[in-house]
Amino acid sequence: MELWQVIILVLAVSVAVAIVTALHVREKDRKKLEYMLDAFEDDEFNFRFKENSKFNKTLNRVKWIVERRRQQYEQESWTKLIRVLTHEIMNTVSPIASLSQAMSQSIGQPDKPMDLKAGLETIASSSNDLINFVESYRELAGVAKPILKALMLNPLVNKVVELTREQCNEAEALCSYHPKTDDILIYADESQISRILINLIKNAVQAGAKHIEITAEIDEDEQTLIHVSNDGVPISPESQEQIFIPFFTTKAEGSGIGLSLSRQIMRAHNGTLDLTRSDEQGTEFTLTFK
Repeated sequence: MELWQVIILVLAVSVAVAIVTALHVREKDRKKLEYMLDAFEDDEFNFRFKENSKFNKTLNRVKWIVERRRQQYEQESWTKLIRVLTHEIMNTVSPIASLSQAMSQSIGQPDKPMDLKAGLETIASSSNDLINFVESYRELAGVAKPILKALMLNPLVNKVVELTREQCNEAEALCSYHPKTDDILIYADESQISRILINLIKNAVQAGAKHIEITAEIDEDEQTLIHVSNDGVPISPESQEQIFIPFFTTKAEGSGIGLSLSRQIMRAHNGTLDLTRSDEQGTEFTLTFK
């Protein structure tokens, strides 16, 4: 074999080895990236790649950034939750303490008569409000694990529309369902998803909506989307950032757990619940089943 042939053979082997090595490294890196994404989806951050390559160092940096943002978000969520809890408890307890003190001081002072019966009734009413608040918190903290089964979406939504018909009629509102994709099948807990839709319709009615429309479709990523839109009073930009916080409410008689509970249910279904729009043209919430 001549020298030039040997050189070409060596070059060909070298190139082949380089390609095989590159493909092998690329496949290993792909598996690492896939592992990291799976870990993120499961909220697992207790991992670290050996920093023997620039790619591993980059992955560790991405993991550190995501974990730091997650911790920051959790801290902000807890701060908001504590603020709302403190506000609600103080609003209930303060009148009880003030009234109890006034009743105590009035005893034995004929010149300062006080209607003890009315005072006790007020204390009892405030105490019941506090009990209801605690019950709401217990409900929020104890969301049952969904019992998943195959469900045709059309019958489920039509049933919800029928269940809320009387409430809508009383408010002179029209609720309708228009699927954009035929024969949509989801794996979900029927009662829990129905509860979310009923809550969204109820909120729309309370916002003064006269037209409530539910649509459903399967997008290009094979996700099932359920849109619930209405023409009621839009949610203010300030409230949009807080509506999913437990016990936050803009309604005088609202418990403030409906949307938070609904989002928890969707997360348990490996899905999401988002406010996708709220302006003068309308308000829309979207349920996404992945």
